Amino acid sequence: MAYSGAVAGPPAQRGGERIADRVYRRIAARAVADALAPAWRGRPGPGPQPKASALYTHGRVRLTLHVELPFPCDVAALARTARDAACERVAELTGTAVASAEVIVDRLHPAGLR
Repeated sequence: MAYSGAVAGPPAQRGGERIADRVYRRIAARAVADALAPAWRGRPGPGPQPKASALYTHGRVRLTLHVELPFPCDVAALARTARDAACERVAELTGTAVASAEVIVDRLHPAGLR
């Protein structure tokens, strides 16, 4: 059978794409790392890398973000910054709505004790 170059039908009938959960995880973790980088300035090293989990269901994604933060800091403000950055970047790069994003602070790093 020769391919004529014609499209078989409208996009909805040809199929769709599925973005793997690991793609959402990587996008969210990178967005959080970028957003929290200024909080780690003045400390040795780049700071601990955040971890993310993602679950795509019903056309939306749910994120869980695990972060470590420098201390002293405004923990609530940094958690909001992390959440907002992850939600915005995931929506921007994938076009998928974020249903929820939970931020879990796993550890606080006091200044000078890293």
